[in-house]
Amino acid sequence: MSTLSLAVRNSNTMLRRNLLHARRYPSLTLNLLLTPVMLLLLFVYIFGDVMSAGIGGADRSTYIAYVVPGILMMTIGGTTIGTAVSVSTDMSEGIIARFRTMAIHRGSVLIGHVIGSVLQCVMSVVLVGAVAVAIGFRSTDASALEWLAAFGLLTLFALALTWIAVGMGLISPNAEAASNNAMPLIFLPLISSTFVPVDAMPGWFQPIAEYQPFTPAIETLRGLLLGTEIGHNGWLAVAWCLALTVLGYFWSKASFNRDPK
Repeated sequence: MSTLSLAVRNSNTMLRRNLLHARRYPSLTLNLLLTPVMLLLLFVYIFGDVMSAGIGGADRSTYIAYVVPGILMMTIGGTTIGTAVSVSTDMSEGIIARFRTMAIHRGSVLIGHVIGSVLQCVMSVVLVGAVAVAIGFRSTDASALEWLAAFGLLTLFALALTWIAVGMGLISPNAEAASNNAMPLIFLPLISSTFVPVDAMPGWFQPIAEYQPFTPAIETLRGLLLGTEIGHNGWLAVAWCLALTVLGYFWSKASFNRDPK
């Protein structure tokens, strides 16, 4: 069997293993999924009218349209925390050491985690999106091409954050540490343009919110779903995704290939 065939076959096996674990132990995914749903309901029904007036809207529907793209990106960040925990658990429980002694492609272990996490991110986004539609979100101004581009952006962003989460999981001594190390993936959306425009923030804080990966991705997704201008945010979002993917890949590869202590 060629190296490529072996890698594909082993990666498929590892993917099935990770999806099976996610199905048997759904509590972690559900708990992480609950956070963006609760934030969505909180900001729409408790703060919706006030926030809508703050951004020049007539009623709550204006703020629903504004906040949903950011919540979808936050959902991806939250879901990938589960990936960091899963990878750390595999490392600490010894299954990775067992895999190292077997005649399998070494990279397939990480590839299985990454593909499985991206699929879970997509499913989580669909579920949160369904909640958003149920409470009034509409994307009537977006064309079919913009919908396709939005899906591609969400998938690419999920891939980038997943590789970062895998690296965090590999360097963490246990699941609790992995969860703590991955908290920036939840914290960064809170200080982005998810809930309010960047120009409404204090002047000293605006660079912090603007020059981070979530804000250009959120603004791009917002423009695609609402049919508004994207500006320079499109290429910034793609650049962030590619940079994080490359960084996460080489970080994860180096950490995984390091000899265990």
